[in-house]
Amino acid sequence: MELAAAGLQEQPFRTHGKPLVYVDCAAQKNALRFLRETAAHAQGLGLFQGPRLSGKSTIIREFVEYLDDDTAVALVDGAGLNTTSFLNSVLSQFGYELQFNSANELINMLRVFALQQTATSRPPVLIVENTHAMNPSALRMLCELAQFRLKNRYALIMILVSDRSIEPIVNAPAMDGVGSRLTGSFFLEPLSEEDTRHYLGTKLRAGGCFDPGAIVPDDVCRRIHEYSGGWPGIIDRLVLLAIAKADQCPLNIGHLERPLLPALRTAPSPATGGDATAAAYAGPPRLILTRSGKTLKELSMERPRLLIGRSEHNDLCVNSKYVSRHHALLVRHGKATFLMDLNSTNGTYVNSRRVSNHVMQHDDVISLGQHAVKFVDPAAADSSAIDGDGFADTVIMKSLQDIRRLLARENTVSLPACEGDSAEADSASS
Repeated sequence: MELAAAGLQEQPFRTHGKPLVYVDCAAQKNALRFLRETAAHAQGLGLFQGPRLSGKSTIIREFVEYLDDDTAVALVDGAGLNTTSFLNSVLSQFGYELQFNSANELINMLRVFALQQTATSRPPVLIVENTHAMNPSALRMLCELAQFRLKNRYALIMILVSDRSIEPIVNAPAMDGVGSRLTGSFFLEPLSEEDTRHYLGTKLRAGGCFDPGAIVPDDVCRRIHEYSGGWPGIIDRLVLLAIAKADQCPLNIGHLERPLLPALRTAPSPATGGDATAAAYAGPPRLILTRSGKTLKELSMERPRLLIGRSEHNDLCVNSKYVSRHHALLVRHGKATFLMDLNSTNGTYVNSRRVSNHVMQHDDVISLGQHAVKFVDPAAADSSAIDGDGFADTVIMKSLQDIRRLLARENTVSLPACEGDSAEADSASS
């Protein structure tokens, strides 16, 4: 259906560039308040987090327009940047077109600029998107930038943006330059059903429609909220595709396509306040089972051990001829999670590499035939956390003993929840 046939003069649901209108719902108001408070804070350094398509970029654009004209602003996409490319990008955003080969020259020029701006007007603002995807050398450079000072005043306001919680990164000892001056952390929330109705109505009116209900009736609005999870970017795409698919108005539920929602990488972080520096994500790991890109199941690893396999006795049952009856075992200890292949017929693969055992890292993908299990744990510890406390000699061996008993009996639904259950298990097997 053409826009004119829907009573629209302009496309209100743009998926690229500046939106036709900014819709200020409760979640957006809270986010803008956080960003403005960060910019006004003498020590201002904030974390702004939310999943893909949650509207972060639109809010940041609105925030930049709110700042005074004499405030210098650099908005940089940090994904994949190393030290030199990062510094060149920042200086370019601040109006410099120089391309130095030396990181020292770049950092010195940026320092001079920041100190001059702070002395004559107000500190410049640096906004870094996709902070989680920066090269480690660029992350270290962030720490150096965070320590620019003019007397007792920081000379660079910083807002670090990510589609997942980056508090575990910021709170790492190597990132103390950033973590030591963190003033707040904010995780964007989705729109409520009422906010979704307001969002749709405001956008449709901006596009020239005098009666939004004639295009999106209440039942369709409710389904859009359900399908989108309340995330503005997904709402835009749902309605844009529905209008293109429909022959005439009003839209009906059949015109909507249910998308895969972006995974929330962590639970929401505290909205504001200095206590956020200690609020690193501490929830249990999550496992997302998919096949051909379609999510089949999500579960939280609440217990210290989780068994994966084809048998219904497993904690995560994967019904596939390529998966062994008891295929693999995940063992949790502190912030470390260890994966063991249980002599499966077709093997266990992590990130396309066959493993017999593996220390799981955030966003690792376990391949099981045609299925995949994504491991989600931003606070996951590396192998040093296992080697340092005798983990392999205690927890792993204990778990393997439990597995042997399970394979021998095959009369229990799941593994014992904790090590203290072993006596009961032994009694049951005798």
